[in-house]
Amino acid sequence: MPETMYGVALMGHGGPECLEWREDLPKPEPKAGEVLIAVAAAGVNNTDINLRVGWYSKGDNDAEDAGWAGDALTFPHIQGIDVCGRIVAVGAGVDPARIGERVLVEPCMIEAGGAMRDPPWFLGSDCDGGFAQFCAVAARHAYPVESTLSDIELASFPCSYSTAENLLTRARLTAGETVLVTGASGGVGSAVVQLAKARGARVIALTSAAKMNDLRAIGADQCIDRNADLLAELGKDAVEVVVDLVAGAGFPALLEVLKRHGRYATSGAVGGPIVELDVRTLYLKDLQFYGGTALEPEVFGNLVRLIEKGEIKPLVAATFGLRDIGAAQAAFADKSYTGKIVLDVANPTGD
Repeated sequence: MPETMYGVALMGHGGPECLEWREDLPKPEPKAGEVLIAVAAAGVNNTDINLRVGWYSKGDNDAEDAGWAGDALTFPHIQGIDVCGRIVAVGAGVDPARIGERVLVEPCMIEAGGAMRDPPWFLGSDCDGGFAQFCAVAARHAYPVESTLSDIELASFPCSYSTAENLLTRARLTAGETVLVTGASGGVGSAVVQLAKARGARVIALTSAAKMNDLRAIGADQCIDRNADLLAELGKDAVEVVVDLVAGAGFPALLEVLKRHGRYATSGAVGGPIVELDVRTLYLKDLQFYGGTALEPEVFGNLVRLIEKGEIKPLVAATFGLRDIGAAQAAFADKSYTGKIVLDVANPTGD
């Protein structure tokens, strides 16, 4: 095993120029209770870009509170919350028989850095992640996966699909109910569509006209243009659940289309984090609001079982070598695709 590794290091907050290809990064050593993973592939997420530009800062992208948990990052920092790879070494107390397992890493970790964490840490944000040759995580968060899918395909699942499953778990979506999904063509949105259909729900997808056929192909029962008058399309009190990944100016209409006792769940705000809320709508309709970041304990295991049974499918829109992370993030920001963009870490030049 080498003493150093290759990878992409985040050197500060700002544009893509803050991402630096390195071949001299120290290889992590697994602590007691940890495994060392040779990373095969890693997905690209909003979190990566938000952390890079300082979006999580409540001030003016102030580096002092621009970390995921509202604190400062230490640089160089290795991002990457989606990890698929193989265990190549184990720390003390971990069964050596696990070496060779192909695994997906649970991105929300209650154990990290050799200690229990409350609140949990997130891979690639609170600690180094998958944009490098190797990654060390607590053994409990490395889930063996038996699947004919490729490493690239499997790497499209962890963050987006566990976030989606967590939102549906929190909102208690059940068979026969109707869920409205905003930002439905993105990684989390397209995962919500598939996972909601797996629960037997009716799915309404809010998206652009160009992506409607893609969403119908994965189970959307109805598609509505994201610029349409939502109330005119659906009417008041039309759905039991809203999964909102956009927020922004369209937020008030989402509450109007919810039925009394409806449930609103969110884990994103790509349309803008500041919204207009008429509190009367909230309390007169007895609505319930749910945020979705830390995963419920059962979520990731349920997701892996769905993958192994073939009940959900990967939506890989494009693949880039790890060294082309700047181009991958530019393609991600363009939003002209459905599904996920994935980095080939094992073959970093993409040749």
